[in-house]
Amino acid sequence: MTNVLWLQGGACSGNTMSFLNAEEPTVCDLIADFGIKVLWHPSLGLELGNNLQTLLWDCISGKIPLDILVFEGSVVNAPNGTGEWNRFADRPMKDWLIDLAQAASFIVAVGDCATWGGIPAMSPNPSESQGLQFLKRQEGGFLGKDFRAKSGLPVINIPGCPAHPDWITQILVAIATGRIADIALDELNRPQTFFNTYTQTGCTRNVHFAYKASTAEFGQRKGCLFYDLGCRGPMTHSSCNRILWNRVSSKTRAGMPCLGCTEPEFPFFDLKPGTVFKTQTVMGVPKELPPGVNKKDYALLTMVAKDAAPPWAEEDFFTV
Repeated sequence: MTNVLWLQGGACSGNTMSFLNAEEPTVCDLIADFGIKVLWHPSLGLELGNNLQTLLWDCISGKIPLDILVFEGSVVNAPNGTGEWNRFADRPMKDWLIDLAQAASFIVAVGDCATWGGIPAMSPNPSESQGLQFLKRQEGGFLGKDFRAKSGLPVINIPGCPAHPDWITQILVAIATGRIADIALDELNRPQTFFNTYTQTGCTRNVHFAYKASTAEFGQRKGCLFYDLGCRGPMTHSSCNRILWNRVSSKTRAGMPCLGCTEPEFPFFDLKPGTVFKTQTVMGVPKELPPGVNKKDYALLTMVAKDAAPPWAEEDFFTV
């Protein structure tokens, strides 16, 4: 039996909703097939008041083994480092985190807020929010750069706004079945099995990207979203077009641009007017290009690609 405790800090519950919609495996599969016991979850736990506090203290003391601590939402330190803006079970949440982190064998941060601080950590960050081990791309976060759980691993980061449900459940299964050592983490502590490729990998619009065929309208099934609508698929590490949402689709397949929500800088440009759903350009060249592409080569490639584009590159290939 693998005990899982799920807590929530400064969050919108989006990752909880995502988790409860997991399909491969489902939450029920975790319990029935993989021996996972959910000690408590904000939306599923039965314990309240003193009973919940007793459960938490038993985890801290070791009376109840804490195999996996899952945290959703940012760590709120305001005001003035006290954490009083986010009280839980009669204490600041940050105080529970300090104690529980020392008791946990593994810690999993789910969603952008828990991994990098997310939207709550946007400047000027009045809630003094942090991720568990990062603040945006800066190492450290709430627990510190050198923190390691009892297993010897740092916080395992599963970013996203929200994170894909199957990313969450598959990592919990890997831990519960003793296979987490087979999963390498990248420099941001993300499982490489989900984050070693770009969102563009598997995108149905790659042919449009190659021939610089653009669309300027949401919901269109043809045309690339990178050139006009600010799609960050070529620069964002995720498997959204390899492991589809609801086994069916993704943002780009539905005609909406990737917003880069698995990267520490999300939300980009601090959501300034005119920067969302709009590609920032200089003399027609995007300010940000896919990794490994320089502006000179891009300009040359654009001219060649547009000139060589076949008529079918503009066709709606979803038409039956």
